[in-house]
Amino acid sequence: MRTREECLRSDAADPLAHLRAQFALPEKVIYLDGNSLGARPLAAMARAQAVVAEEWGGDLVRSWNKAGWFDLPARLGNKLAPLVGAGADELVITDSTSINLFKALAAALHLQAQSAPSRKVILSERSNFPTDLYMAQGLTEWLGRGYRLRLVDSAEELPGALDEDTAVLMLTHVNYRSGYLHAMRVLNERAHQAGALTVWDLAHSVGALPVDLRGDGADFAIGCTYKYLNGGPGAPAFIWVAPRHADRFCQPLSGWWSHAAPFAMQAEFAPAAGIRRALCGTQPVVSLALVECGLDVFGLTDMAAIRHKSVDLTELFIALVEEHCARHALRLVTPRCPEARGSHVSFAHPAGYAIMRALIERGVIGDYREPEIMRFGFTPLYTRYVDVWDAVQILRDILDYKSYSGTAARDAVT
Repeated sequence: MRTREECLRSDAADPLAHLRAQFALPEKVIYLDGNSLGARPLAAMARAQAVVAEEWGGDLVRSWNKAGWFDLPARLGNKLAPLVGAGADELVITDSTSINLFKALAAALHLQAQSAPSRKVILSERSNFPTDLYMAQGLTEWLGRGYRLRLVDSAEELPGALDEDTAVLMLTHVNYRSGYLHAMRVLNERAHQAGALTVWDLAHSVGALPVDLRGDGADFAIGCTYKYLNGGPGAPAFIWVAPRHADRFCQPLSGWWSHAAPFAMQAEFAPAAGIRRALCGTQPVVSLALVECGLDVFGLTDMAAIRHKSVDLTELFIALVEEHCARHALRLVTPRCPEARGSHVSFAHPAGYAIMRALIERGVIGDYREPEIMRFGFTPLYTRYVDVWDAVQILRDILDYKSYSGTAARDAVT
């Protein structure tokens, strides 16, 4: 695809093209930030109105039963499960990604304390998403007694860093900054050979590429629903526990929704059976309900088709940037090999923040991450090939004419 016309022809032949109509996308905007916040499904507005006006407004508290509010975390979890290779009743949608990570880490450390009490190290990458590192730091500092977080500086160091002290290997499947895609099955096998358990953050892979938690032998996984799953800003996250750990799984946030009989109002905690014990307190019903609108779109396609288009889009973007912007100081941060990257592409530039601001002002919405990195997300459900072409031409124009301000004030969210 070396011309805009070729891109248009590819869009016309795209088997996923009809799915773009499922989303509310502003005119004259090229949205390349679905890896940060997915676009709004058209169905979300009507669903929100129904929940607020009818279920809450009309049926009031009766909707916990009548509208099925109480069962939403598990019912939606079963709807999401096939996207990550999980089985029925193995996953719930609840709380935030950070809170679910805390639960998964605490559960993994608890399991290790029972069978291998000398293992007290959480191993991760220095480049992992900061909140994941912060949660691990906070948990190990709170536990004390020798628990600690150990960080390596590259993915290549991970296998060699797994040793007799490692309790948990905690990784984000697709690195938020570089887009690097870890080999989940290989790392699960290495971790298990070393006696460690694995906790995977799927925030940048769920809904963008096939994931097989069961088949790849993972132990725990968490992730968000507001990126490629299009669940809405701050939508509840999810947590998955491998069936082999389900009966021994316990986590310290043992709220009443994880109780075996929450409305028995007993003074002593008794955990629910299965994945419900990963819940905590009362659920955010409106946000949960909107998650279903995003999940329903995935029922119209399959992850293999989504991944195929994702690779095509990222390949095209890299090729066009390197061809049309070759004389500028852009550095590809994302792996060039498609098997080693997710669905976003990152380029570094000394004026990266200012350039991204200029792109957004011209209608190309990506985002910026330190240091110097411009991120461009490609969501196969609604990103077109012609969007890629047009975005690169606008980027080239901004670079050629230096139509960006190096003194641009930083927004609170970049």
